[in-house]
Amino acid sequence: MSISYWQQRSQIMNARDRIAKQAAAYFSPGDVVNLGIGIPSLCGDYAAPGVMFHTENGLVGVGSLCDGMLAVEGFSNATAMRFIPVPGASAFDSAESFGLVRSGKLAATVLGALQVAENGDLANWAQPGRVFGMGGAMDLVNGARKVIIAMELTSKQGKPKIVKSCDFPLTGKACVDHIVTEQCVIDVTRDGLVLVALLEGLTPEDIQKQIEPRLIVADHLATIPV
Repeated sequence: MSISYWQQRSQIMNARDRIAKQAAAYFSPGDVVNLGIGIPSLCGDYAAPGVMFHTENGLVGVGSLCDGMLAVEGFSNATAMRFIPVPGASAFDSAESFGLVRSGKLAATVLGALQVAENGDLANWAQPGRVFGMGGAMDLVNGARKVIIAMELTSKQGKPKIVKSCDFPLTGKACVDHIVTEQCVIDVTRDGLVLVALLEGLTPEDIQKQIEPRLIVADHLATIPV
């Protein structure tokens, strides 16, 4: 039976939401967290109450995205999407915003990736024939106390995105703490990549086939519900 376009779209969105939900589990009330574009931007829907979101262009307290009469030009994130500030939000200029980033006061940043190496190197802004622009990512991966990568496990062509060594231009060296995908969650440690959670129905061998480095399987492997 062929799968319709909308069924495929639904499956993609479910996978993206699953990633966002797993990534948001790392946040705690009182944390100030920066979210990148794409899948990371969905984490706000799954965060615990009391988590505050930061945007590089100058605000802590990013709320729900909005449009129409609710959209105010002064309240837009780093990708120019309008949002409603939450109670207690604070606005400031971009210089002060990056001062906050560089000071180490961000509990975490969640970013997408093109490649992540087994030692935690991150490449997420350029690849042959396509440059996205680094933006604030270089500061974020060096300033945030925790760097969480939220991405699909492989490229659209099925190529590994978790590699032994990045061959795309680096955003940061040895900066990644956690890799959250639609199939698994992997911690980056001094001993190597540790598989800590696995989608229900899959095996560690299923993941190993899709990445380059050797995986270490945690003693207590959590299950991610479908």
